Amino acid sequence: MKNYKKIFLFIITLPLFVACFDDETTEATHPLSEIRIQDGSIKEVYNIGKNETLVISPVVTQTNVEKPLSYTWEIDLEVYSTEQEFQYSAKELGEYNCRFIVENEDGKTFFPFKLNVNTPYEEGITVISTDAQGKSMLSFMQTPYSPNEKAEFTKGDCFAINNQDYNFASNAVDIVQSGGRLVIACQGSGIGDDVASIYCLHEKTLVVENLLRVPEYDDFVPTILAIPEVDYPGISYPVLCENGKTYEYSTTEGVLTPSRKFPYTYAQSCIVSSRSGYDYDILFWDKEIGALANLYVGHGPYYCSRNYHSTREEMDTANYFEGKDLVAMTKIRMTDDQLRENGFATEFLSITKNASAYYKSVIATIIWEHNYDIGENYLASNGFNMAGFSSFPIPLNEKTPCIANATYMSLLFADGNKVRRWNYTSSELITNTKELLTVGSDDAIITAFEISKDHKKTYVAFYEPEQEGLNGSVWVFNTDTGEVLEKYDNVCYKPTKMIYKNK
Repeated sequence: MKNYKKIFLFIITLPLFVACFDDETTEATHPLSEIRIQDGSIKEVYNIGKNETLVISPVVTQTNVEKPLSYTWEIDLEVYSTEQEFQYSAKELGEYNCRFIVENEDGKTFFPFKLNVNTPYEEGITVISTDAQGKSMLSFMQTPYSPNEKAEFTKGDCFAINNQDYNFASNAVDIVQSGGRLVIACQGSGIGDDVASIYCLHEKTLVVENLLRVPEYDDFVPTILAIPEVDYPGISYPVLCENGKTYEYSTTEGVLTPSRKFPYTYAQSCIVSSRSGYDYDILFWDKEIGALANLYVGHGPYYCSRNYHSTREEMDTANYFEGKDLVAMTKIRMTDDQLRENGFATEFLSITKNASAYYKSVIATIIWEHNYDIGENYLASNGFNMAGFSSFPIPLNEKTPCIANATYMSLLFADGNKVRRWNYTSSELITNTKELLTVGSDDAIITAFEISKDHKKTYVAFYEPEQEGLNGSVWVFNTDTGEVLEKYDNVCYKPTKMIYKNK
C-alpha cells in the first residue's frame, strides 16, 4: 500500500518538475523584456483649459531585448489612440480617468492618470474696468493649479473674446457671483443702443446667458448689485442707483421693476451676507432718517434699533444710530473656519459721525439674538466706541474703497495711491491711521480691494489717470506687513470692481 502512495505522489508532482524545467529553458533562450515608463515622463494629473491641446510624449524602455511595442491610450475605459504620443484637443469641460498601456510579447505595463479639462476662467481674480470714454472691459487672472505656476491675466477683453455677438455696454460698475453666474451692471452712455444693462454670464465660460437692457427707466443708473451668492428662482433683489433709489431685479427671470421694499433714498454702500443655502441679509443705509435697514431672506426691511423688528415709523424713538451720519460700512471678511466658529453670522463694521466725533461699531448680520435666561431679544453689537474727532477729517466716505478682515482685525482703505490700515478693535483713532503701502506713481488712484481666502494676501487695484490705454494695474501684498508680493501692471482700464471668482 505504501508503494502505491509513493508512485501516486511521484505522478502528481512530475508536471511541476517539467514546468520548472521549461521555464528555465525559456528564460535562458528567450529572456523576458520588462517594459518601464520613465519617471516624470507622464504626470499623475493634467490640468488644461478648454480648446487647449495636450501632448504627452512618454519615455518607454525595456530591460533586455528591444521588442516590438504597441501603445494604447484610454479615456474613461474607451480606446482613444494607439499612437506612441498622446495628443488631445479639449472640447468639453470635465474630469477624465485615463490610462496609458504599453505591451510587448512578454506582457504589458499600465500608467493611470487624471485629465482635468478646465475653463480658462475656473477660479481667480476678476476685474471690470472702463477707459476714459467709458468703454467696458472684463479681465481675469486664473489662480495657478500648482504652487510652481505663475499667475497671469488673460490678454484682451474676456467679454469680447467669448461673446462676439454681443456689445458690452459702457461704464461697467459692479460685478457679483451668484447662482452659477457672473452678474455685471453697466450704466451705459445713454447714446443710441448703449443703455443701462445687466448681463448674466456663465461663471465658467463667461458666455452671456441672459441680457437685460433698460431704456424705459431714465433714472436707472445702477451702482451696486445687492444680490446674494445663492439666488432663488423668481426672487428679485435690490439694485442701487446713482441717485440713491433702488430697483428690483430677478437673475432667473431677467425682470426689473421699481423697488417696493426699499422705496426711499440710500447711501452708496451696501452689505450682502450669504450664510448658507438661501439664508441671506441685505443691508442699506437709509439716508432720509439716518438708519440701517436690513432685508432678511426677503422679509422686512427691519431697522437696526433698540427694539425687535422695528419698522421705519418707529425709528424716531428706537433708532440705534440716532443722531449719527454714515461715514462707511463694510462686511468683515472671515475665513471658512472663522465663519463656522461664528455660527455663520457675518459681522460688519460701521463708522458713523456726528458734529463732534467719529464712532465705530461691530454688528452681526443676525442683528437680533435671544437671551434665553431673561427671555428677551437684544441687539447683537459691541456698542459704539470712540474712533476720533470729527474736527480732524479722514479720507473715508461711503464710496471709498475699503475692506476689513477678522484675522488681523484691520480695516484697509484707500487714500489716493496709499493704503491705510486701522485696527478696528484697538483704541487707535481712525484719524491717526498710518500708511501701510503706496502703489504706482504719485498720481495713481486706488479703486478696489479683494482678499485671499486665508487673508494672507490682499489685492489692490488702481489706475494711472495720466496714462492712456491699459492704465489699470493690480498689485498683491502681504496683508499683515504690506510687503508687495506680485505686480500686474497695465492689465485693464480704470478698475471699477474686483472680486475673487470661486469655482
